[in-house]
Amino acid sequence: MDDKARFEQGMQVRREVLGEAWVEKSEAGKTDFNKDWVDFICRTAWGDVWSRPGLDRRTRSVIVLTSTISTRNWDEFRIHVRAGITNGLTKAEIGEIVLQCAIYAGVPPANHAFKVAQEVFTEMGI
Repeated sequence: MDDKARFEQGMQVRREVLGEAWVEKSEAGKTDFNKDWVDFICRTAWGDVWSRPGLDRRTRSVIVLTSTISTRNWDEFRIHVRAGITNGLTKAEIGEIVLQCAIYAGVPPANHAFKVAQEVFTEMGI
């Protein structure tokens, strides 16, 4: 698959996982400075990794939520709480993921993750 096809595949997966509105907002923020970065992320993260057949999207969401809590990447965590719901995770399952992370990544990041996840659930009306 060439770069253009990987980018197009990545954009499709990105839209399906993150939602049309989020991607459009992100695309509106694209500049000459960051356009190569956006292209890279669409091709590699979304066109290559998220498009692989080895794991379903629900499982990928569990992994992303876990890693974003562990690394305290709260902007990405917020985005992927919403994506996790889109990919079939329940509110209760996200709570279990946060609890599991508390044991291995620490109580302070888990505490903050509960706060952020609740904000996202409220925004989503769930």
